Amino acid sequence: MPSNIIGTNGITRDARSRYRQRAEGGAHGAFEAETKRAGGTPRAEVEVLRGTAPAEIATILGDDASDAVVIRQRRMYNGERLVQLADTYIPAFVAEAAPAVAQLDTGEGGIISRMADAGLSQTDVVEDVTQVPATADQAAALGVDDGELLLTITHTGRTESGQVVEVTRHVLGRGWTLRYGVPLA
Repeated sequence: MPSNIIGTNGITRDARSRYRQRAEGGAHGAFEAETKRAGGTPRAEVEVLRGTAPAEIATILGDDASDAVVIRQRRMYNGERLVQLADTYIPAFVAEAAPAVAQLDTGEGGIISRMADAGLSQTDVVEDVTQVPATADQAAALGVDDGELLLTITHTGRTESGQVVEVTRHVLGRGWTLRYGVPLA
């Protein structure tokens, strides 16, 4: 069974494999790899800046949010259709150890691979999925009604020692299916 399906009904985001196969076929991250695998045409518009994380994200980052963080703001498309807004917050110590995370093009495997190259492998990932009302900006970008409930995934990546090295807030447009697997044995 394919790990991601793009069809007329939408996109399936499969957490069972997306982080292990993020560099498949030379892809520059999980979204690109899974979209290509499903026959889609991924592209992203990326802006990188330094700034302060919003309060909710700063709480997750903990002490590492006291410095300016690297913020990667992405608009992610399948073909010409905007399907996701994703903002990633990276602590300053990570950007110092893995400077490529602050580049527009982070290379094969994306930022998670650049962190691993610098000895900051994510070994624990937690993703909280909620529904939040679309802001006016999100609604305009994603073609939904202002206040419409959107799926939001807050991805927190930690190293083996428990350091938070990334928090990404994914806001998904209409038509997504989230697939998770739970090992029973």
